[in-house]
Amino acid sequence: MVSKKGMDLKILGKDYQVACPEDQTHKLIDAALMLDTKMKEIKASGRVIGLERIAVMAALNLAHELLSYKELVDAQGIEAEQKLLLMCDKLEDVLTV
Repeated sequence: MVSKKGMDLKILGKDYQVACPEDQTHKLIDAALMLDTKMKEIKASGRVIGLERIAVMAALNLAHELLSYKELVDAQGIEAEQKLLLMCDKLEDVLTV
């Protein structure tokens, strides 16, 4: 059994407490940073107002990016392990911007 750890995350200036398996904390932090970055970009554009709308737009944008990437990888016939490695690389690129 994997023990869970309570983590405090800050996304768009708001604090959230999330339970996460201890061996996955770094991935949760990376995901929160990516979401925070995307939400800040949307907020800065000035076209979307309200935390809930910003969150929905960020989720839609990230889901679209993931599906587009999946289609590209599927079209290239890359095996599952290679897909995961490419996704990790893409996430690291996004997080370092």
